[in-house]
Amino acid sequence: MPANERTWILQKKRGTNDVEDIPGLGQYDDFQTIDWQRDLARDRMRHRYLVKRSTDSIFDLIKGGFDASSGWLCVLFVGLAAGTVASVVDIGTTWMTDLKYGICPEAFWLDEEQCCWSSNETTFGANNCSQWLTWPQMLGVESEGAGSYILSYMFYVVWCLLFAGLAGMLVKTLAPYACGGGIPEIKTILSGFIIRGFLGKWTLIIKSIGIMLAVSAALNLGKEGPMVHIAVCIGNILSYMFPKYGRNEAKKREILSAAAAAGVSVAFGAPIGGVLFSLEEVSYYFPMKTLWRSFFCALIAAFVVRSIDPYGNEHSVLFYVEYNKPWMFVELIPFLFLGAVGGLIGTLFIRANIWWTRFKKNSKLGQYPITEVLLVTLATAIVGYPNPYTRMSSTRLIYLMFSQCGIANDDLLCDYNRNFTDVNSAVELAEAGPGVFQAVWLLSLALILKISLTIFTIGIKVPAGIYIPSLCMGAIVGRLVGIAMEQLAYNYPTFWGFSGECSANSDCITPGLYAMVGAAAVLGGITRMTVALVVIMFELTGGVRYIVPLMAAAMASKWVGDAFGKDGIYDAHIAFNDYPFLDNKEEFGHTTLAADVMEPKGAKTLSVLTQDSMTLEAVETILRETTHNGFPVVISRESQFLVGFVLRRDLLLAIGNAKRTQDGITGESLVIFSPTLPTQWVGPPPLKLRRILDLAPITITDQTPMETVIDMFRKLGLRQTLVTHNGRLLGVITKKDVVRHIKQMEDSREFYNLPFP
Repeated sequence: MPANERTWILQKKRGTNDVEDIPGLGQYDDFQTIDWQRDLARDRMRHRYLVKRSTDSIFDLIKGGFDASSGWLCVLFVGLAAGTVASVVDIGTTWMTDLKYGICPEAFWLDEEQCCWSSNETTFGANNCSQWLTWPQMLGVESEGAGSYILSYMFYVVWCLLFAGLAGMLVKTLAPYACGGGIPEIKTILSGFIIRGFLGKWTLIIKSIGIMLAVSAALNLGKEGPMVHIAVCIGNILSYMFPKYGRNEAKKREILSAAAAAGVSVAFGAPIGGVLFSLEEVSYYFPMKTLWRSFFCALIAAFVVRSIDPYGNEHSVLFYVEYNKPWMFVELIPFLFLGAVGGLIGTLFIRANIWWTRFKKNSKLGQYPITEVLLVTLATAIVGYPNPYTRMSSTRLIYLMFSQCGIANDDLLCDYNRNFTDVNSAVELAEAGPGVFQAVWLLSLALILKISLTIFTIGIKVPAGIYIPSLCMGAIVGRLVGIAMEQLAYNYPTFWGFSGECSANSDCITPGLYAMVGAAAVLGGITRMTVALVVIMFELTGGVRYIVPLMAAAMASKWVGDAFGKDGIYDAHIAFNDYPFLDNKEEFGHTTLAADVMEPKGAKTLSVLTQDSMTLEAVETILRETTHNGFPVVISRESQFLVGFVLRRDLLLAIGNAKRTQDGITGESLVIFSPTLPTQWVGPPPLKLRRILDLAPITITDQTPMETVIDMFRKLGLRQTLVTHNGRLLGVITKKDVVRHIKQMEDSREFYNLPFP
């Protein structure tokens, strides 16, 4: 236990509060790494104190009970708030998306579907819903013809530019951290890094508004990733209602992990997938109690979304599928093929996106974020409108790709030579008509456009998620493969793989299933998720029967993707931004020692403090001339025997507090970290700072293998460790030093740039 924590509990027992009378003591500055061991020790001591005091009075008993239940109460509030905000975002996004095409004159706040519900028509669309008017119709132009098309085109482009420009302005002026998806930063924060303002109230507000605007601008992005950021913002804000979490950064991350699970739960309607996503993808410290609280938080959030029903269906999922035809063993071959294609697309996308991001950072384009947003939006709107599959929203396109053709479908994809005699009859295999071939060409073009435009879109200064674009690209690939398999089964029903399963009157191939598998494959190739991905996909669609195809595609996607580079899109952006994230999933296979990594190196000297021989002026000089986050305390500069470690922030706060509260403190006052004063001391009153000194810092020897050091940093959540030799201090290794060393070792082998493993 650190010495300052022992002092804290002893003073609590005496009824004093000497440690906490220094405002901000024990907290962290921006862009610093937290000390997991110290924060968890503080919480254990605080808990023991409350338990001991709970027998003193009814008030202390109630206080202890509130503290014990505060974690469950906090995640309850987070789930309620996340579900509500997500429902509002979904409803607002749908309304603004439809606003590009027309308006409901009698009730402008209704989207197209809700507007048509109020009419007598049983179905709605551009030609049979009298309540919904397109913009050319509002101007008195006929709905058919070149004039109507040109006007619709112009309104579409103008609305897209308006929405995107407004989103970019809000982000730039009010909340710069609201851009992007936010998951790389959330992973870094949950690993113990401080980014002030990233989870603040303005980020929450602007992210919620901005994602509605960005999605409505028809950009190739999704709201599901930003929904995780929004939920974590809610978790951060509500944690301050409970001092147990608001004042302790390590404990706060338990709430943030639960909030991340709720974010996926409300984004996809997948509470179990949300818990697994938080465990597999973003969380760094995930004890069992956090698992249960994440499950509870995701459950509450999903319940709120189900109650509000923003999707307008009874299933509370985005893409519910109604087919349940068993898949054949021979279909594992195209499923694995889709997985391999997904891994290749993912690798291509990651490398291209990182290259483009690096190019922007080093060019003038990065200095004009609003211009970049408008240029990308203009290109997307102009190129995307002529193709009906790129004109519609990505979620509607994914739903169309997942859907099964039936008697009510009039899309080009369903132009088969079928004769439906009964509305309830099965959809049988049939020869593809000219509409299907036209749809195949349009979808192929849409795939190329979506891949290309998404590369340039992810990274612009608006809220932007990668999930929906990934699912969209994969769904198109899968649907194309599904159509090919369907026609293969129709033309060769006696092939050994189809025999016994397919006949002229049997629907043995479901193209929508291939779209679902392809979507999972590309999303897995880009994010490198596996278990959470499969669970999210079957919760997203309700297709529990198809877990095995999803698992096969996810594994194939990861294997192929890992063959060209281990990093998914989130880890690639973490590395690009030089965040101090220490991945606990990777192994370190090098033979370097602690002496090779520690600072300082060569002739440089280590900045240290002595326990009882430095004046306040000398200490303040070291603070001014260095930027270190902490300083080792030694017996003397000659001996270099280690006494303890003091944090820079705590030292500054203690000195400032002493100058305000103690009389006679001057630059000649001794700064004392030892329990007693030096003998025969004559001078101004000394400054006693032993209470802020950690007497039990983590230490290693200079011959400790770096593999062991890295494991210590991962498993103990260390901020730094001191390097000694025979008890004498030699140097310091910080978390940033470890991350930098791992990257140097990988770069020396050209790890990520190898064309083949």
